[in-house]
Amino acid sequence: MLRSFFGPFLATFLIVMFVLIMQFLWRYIDDLVGKGLEFHVIAELMFYASMRLVPMALPLAILLASIMTFGSLGEFYELTAIKAAGISIAKFMRPLLVFVVALGIFAFYFSNTILPIANLKAGSLLYDVREQMPAFDLKPGVFYNGLTGFTIKIDNKQPKSQVLQGIKIWDHRESRGNVKLLIAEKGTMTISPDRHYLSINLQNGNTYEETIPRNGEIIRRPHTRTHFSQQTLNFDLSIFKLARTDEESFKSHFSMLNVSQLTSSIDSLSSLAILRKIQISEYIDAYFLFKTDSFYTNLKAVKPKLTFKAAMDTCGKTTKTQIYAEAIRNLEATKGYLNMMLREDESNKELLSRHEIELHRKFTLSVACLVLFVLGAPLGAIIRKGGLGTPMLFAILFFVIYYMISITGEKLTEQQKTSPWIGMWTATCVLLPLGLFLLQKANNDSKLFDLDFYKKIFRRKQTKTN
Repeated sequence: MLRSFFGPFLATFLIVMFVLIMQFLWRYIDDLVGKGLEFHVIAELMFYASMRLVPMALPLAILLASIMTFGSLGEFYELTAIKAAGISIAKFMRPLLVFVVALGIFAFYFSNTILPIANLKAGSLLYDVREQMPAFDLKPGVFYNGLTGFTIKIDNKQPKSQVLQGIKIWDHRESRGNVKLLIAEKGTMTISPDRHYLSINLQNGNTYEETIPRNGEIIRRPHTRTHFSQQTLNFDLSIFKLARTDEESFKSHFSMLNVSQLTSSIDSLSSLAILRKIQISEYIDAYFLFKTDSFYTNLKAVKPKLTFKAAMDTCGKTTKTQIYAEAIRNLEATKGYLNMMLREDESNKELLSRHEIELHRKFTLSVACLVLFVLGAPLGAIIRKGGLGTPMLFAILFFVIYYMISITGEKLTEQQKTSPWIGMWTATCVLLPLGLFLLQKANNDSKLFDLDFYKKIFRRKQTKTN
């Protein structure tokens, strides 16, 4: 059983990983193309990205492999022989069940230990790649501004010999505008072996420069033209090298924390929410002192039934105007403070929800491996089809159901419309009873997905009707 299961499992896992990596490349293709990235940088990014895709590929591979394995056994009547020997499907599943439980334990270890590191490495590297400037590339007829302080335009370029023709170079290093221009008939472009410097050897050209007058001088722009037969310009290409950001800047992100770190962060965020409520209460009390104001309190002591309006009527017009003006200022200040604290509280709640989602995700991955196996094994025994055709169809169908329920629950949890327990575990609670139901049907030789069985029933009804 283990040999029959391991082959399809490994094959489907690699296929799913390949498809997901292609999806990753398609998503970030604009950030990778034209950056002149070295092969080891792309390979490193792909490796860490593939580690991040394991939580999605592993459950789908288990589901598809279990359907294929038991479907193949059912197609060649091996399950029939097993049942004839008095062995139930549930008992026959035990070796694979132990293997899947071991995979679930490994999945938890992976999501708690390896995945945070992979997220950190991939996230920081992807950020650096996105910030990386496009590689140095001169194109005929196009102004190039990639080199700091220069704008270059060429009429033609010979790729093999790196010979440039019709060269125009605007020098902006002194930030004086377009006052210095170099024009050359042709030139040769060479890059140093370490690719840190670019040299352009200009031939048969002129340098045009305008002198900007100083303050107080008559506005004149003397024009200088200098002819040269050869001139070499050197450019620093270090800005095109990939600069790595310190990973410490990304370590606090919720996707890069393990269970203990997430628990600690959740406690801190919850304590911060309680502290802000206390701060709001203390701030508001400071602006609503009329309940303990000495003037109002003394009047209430003399006349217990005195209302606030009656107390205000005892004041003069000027005093009353000042009191109302001060009250309005206090209310506006309080309103602005409450709006600011409300935004901070919403941001804190959203961050808390994301931490709780990530904490539950560590466990849902392991449980999903077991649930999808319990669903896939009896499903394969019922459909009795091996290979990649029918099992792939059913695997994609049920995985999409699982994925859509999981994503919906996650979004509702992010929006604080449901608790993390409900949002993150709904998919498991829906598919586990369905898997147990299919297991019971498989033990009873149900023809739940047999079209011929339903056709026979339909024909019998037609015959009785006629």
